[in-house]
Amino acid sequence: MTSQPTLPQAGHSPGDPGEPGEPGGPGGGLQAGLKSRHLSMIAIGGVIGAGLFVGSSTGIATAGPGILLSYALVGTLVVLVMRMLGEMSAANPTSGSFSAHADRALGRWAGFSIGWLYWFFWVVVLAVEATAGAKILEGWVPAVPQWGWALIVMVVLTATNLISVGSYGEFEFWFAGIKVVAIGAFIVVGGLAVFGVLPGVDSDKAGLGNLTDHGGFLPNGPGAILTGVLLVVFSFMGSEIATLAAGESEDPQRAVTKSTNSIIWRIGVFYLGSIFVVVALLPWNDKSIADKGSYVAALDSLGIAHAGQIMNFIVLTSVLSCLNSGLYTASRMAFSLGERGDAPKAFARVNSRGVPMTAILASVVFGFVAVFFNYLSPDKIFLFLVNSSGAVALFVWLVICFSQLRMRKIIQAEAPERLIVRMWLYPYLTWATAALIVFVLGYMLTDTEHDGRETVLLSLMVAAIVLVIAVVKERVMGGRRTLTKV
Repeated sequence: MTSQPTLPQAGHSPGDPGEPGEPGGPGGGLQAGLKSRHLSMIAIGGVIGAGLFVGSSTGIATAGPGILLSYALVGTLVVLVMRMLGEMSAANPTSGSFSAHADRALGRWAGFSIGWLYWFFWVVVLAVEATAGAKILEGWVPAVPQWGWALIVMVVLTATNLISVGSYGEFEFWFAGIKVVAIGAFIVVGGLAVFGVLPGVDSDKAGLGNLTDHGGFLPNGPGAILTGVLLVVFSFMGSEIATLAAGESEDPQRAVTKSTNSIIWRIGVFYLGSIFVVVALLPWNDKSIADKGSYVAALDSLGIAHAGQIMNFIVLTSVLSCLNSGLYTASRMAFSLGERGDAPKAFARVNSRGVPMTAILASVVFGFVAVFFNYLSPDKIFLFLVNSSGAVALFVWLVICFSQLRMRKIIQAEAPERLIVRMWLYPYLTWATAALIVFVLGYMLTDTEHDGRETVLLSLMVAAIVLVIAVVKERVMGGRRTLTKV
């Protein structure tokens, strides 16, 4: 009979001695510098990525108004996964989040593998977002070359993260706040126009008829819904950031519980609400959606002056928010890996302000290298980096599912009072969610038009390499422990 692994105290890392807050101990010296308002805005802003603004036009062109079903399907998937993660993180808040939970529930190999894959994902995102932001800034100030703007953006946000976790939280509070206000205003203004009650606007294209009048709700057939899923699934990555950040808040359990319980309305309003407004304001096959982008085209249809520049500002804010959070998330995952002995010990060291400087600098250095590759070889090396990290979101969600199946039993056996958040219909809904994720991955293998097959295969290759390293490391360390005992 296999014994259950012991559940650590909240905030503790497995296998490490010491008290929370002590360097080298479970708290690792990270400071509770994030305020409640920071965590609230990080949780809200985490689901609004730049991909929502710039990537939705492709999905609309592929699935028509049926893209709403694609967003609803992925949104439901994210809600279920976040519920599982919330259950585990509320019981044991930690900077390693799902990686630390996988470490305890599935084994060191799982925590090591998914932790490093997640770190890899975010450092590649740093390069993608830095380049996107630099393009916008160069358009405004062409005297500074694109690479110069990318460098400036990376340096400024690195400095922000190095100062203190509070400075990260403050920047993210305002970045996310701008995104939330902007998309909220878009939904209100666009919604009034759809129903013909917006003063001073008489759009001849707006109306609920756009949902069915141009080839039906599913003009390209039901299969387009799944293709739409492949195109929008990656724009949801970031919902889990609040569970990592909660470890540096004054009341981690309350922060995790609050962000988990609010995920439904956040996705419903910001994703489904805004996309509904777009496809109701304009016919899905309107040429301007592909030419200008869905949100810019929607604003232009209302005759709003300087719509393109307004949206560029909002996208830039989203890019900076993603960069800020990406650097924070990558560094905290590196910190957690170092704390658990799965990365260099220097990653787990913090300065007097509780900032893991080495973990931050290591993450940003890789980000700088990726930015360099983006200019040196955008169609080869950089494209490989992007595609090989593309399916990591789905891998993370799948690991969360299997971790929760195991962790629920551990929590119930060791500390049932910590089950503040509970996954619905456990274990049936957890298994159903895992099956849906596997189905999406399998369907991606059939997609050659949008590089779905290449993304999955390259991501699987990188995952296999990391997994082999994890297994070899575990066997070597296990052999050393055996020799030490002898």
